[in-house]
Amino acid sequence: MTSDSSPVPGSRIRWRRGRVTALGRSWRDAQEMTVEVDGDGTLRALAHPSVVGSPQAGDDVLLNTTAWAQRLGTGGYALVVAVPDRLPADPTGTGHLVKGRYTPLQVTVQGVDEQDTEHHQLIAEAEDLEGMPVVVADLHSALPAVLAGVQATDPALRVAYVMTDGGALPAAFSRTLDALADSLAGVVTVGQAFGGDLEAVTVHTGLLAARHVLHADITIVTQGPGNLGTGTPWGFSGVAAGEVCNAVHVLGGQTVGALRISEADPRPRHRGVSHHSLTAFGRVALGGVYLVAPRGLGSELGSQVEEDLAGQPQRNPIEWVDSDGLETALRDVGVPLSTMGRGLDEDRAYFLAAAAAGRYAAQLTLFGPLPA
Repeated sequence: MTSDSSPVPGSRIRWRRGRVTALGRSWRDAQEMTVEVDGDGTLRALAHPSVVGSPQAGDDVLLNTTAWAQRLGTGGYALVVAVPDRLPADPTGTGHLVKGRYTPLQVTVQGVDEQDTEHHQLIAEAEDLEGMPVVVADLHSALPAVLAGVQATDPALRVAYVMTDGGALPAAFSRTLDALADSLAGVVTVGQAFGGDLEAVTVHTGLLAARHVLHADITIVTQGPGNLGTGTPWGFSGVAAGEVCNAVHVLGGQTVGALRISEADPRPRHRGVSHHSLTAFGRVALGGVYLVAPRGLGSELGSQVEEDLAGQPQRNPIEWVDSDGLETALRDVGVPLSTMGRGLDEDRAYFLAAAAAGRYAAQLTLFGPLPA
């Protein structure tokens, strides 16, 4: 038997109790608040009310402050684990999928692909994506920029979003998704991610749901907010973008890679075309990816991008896309653009590249593959 003084090796959580002193902004199943914690002072905290309860000023809350104490993660929050005196109601309905499995906060959802859903037969019989273009990016921050590129090309196209579990698991964590709700055909959360309009077990069934349930013309796939990276060639959560490309290929979709391009990132491995893109699309994705680069980067960065992409396998065609009008579309997309703390003016190339991928996907939808 172990005791508190002799913990077993493994994962560590920094637990704290606190008292809510004020509520802040709220959005889709997310509530910011200020919490006073003995020894830590005043913290900014976040709760997902459907999971942990709806806190009010004066409530005592149980917090996970692990990432907050290390200054890690998107948002910098302490996370509310429970509001003991204001717990949510027991779940109802027929959902049997468990996400966050065997963690203390596992949740039950109804999957679009499980037996007791109205869509089960449709997903069971779906053969492929019918050639649907799928834009794959490794960072959540690319989502609004890709969408801007699609809308600038044809605003009538239906765009779905599939969120993988490489970053934040609750879709409600993303303020971007809340702001873009009226511009998306729907959100599908896959793997251990949860909280979308539809839930799916795998990327494969999530893509099929986007096409056949949400009737998307184009689907965008990224991980949730946040990215885990170790500065090693393979140790970053964006590697999964390559596996998404494989799923699209197997299901008969057209894969479009949103390249991570920057001239502002202080880390050499992310200057020009990031090693994340080169690895995920060039080494993990096995079925061929349209790699899209925007014209108008400037001669020096443009030359660097050409050089970075020269080593891509033959199966990955390089597509240079006209960027006229994309910067205006990015400024009008309706949500703040930010990647690694940099906005459009600080890292124009990153957002322009994502928007160009959206434009190319729209062109594939409208006209099919473009001549070389």
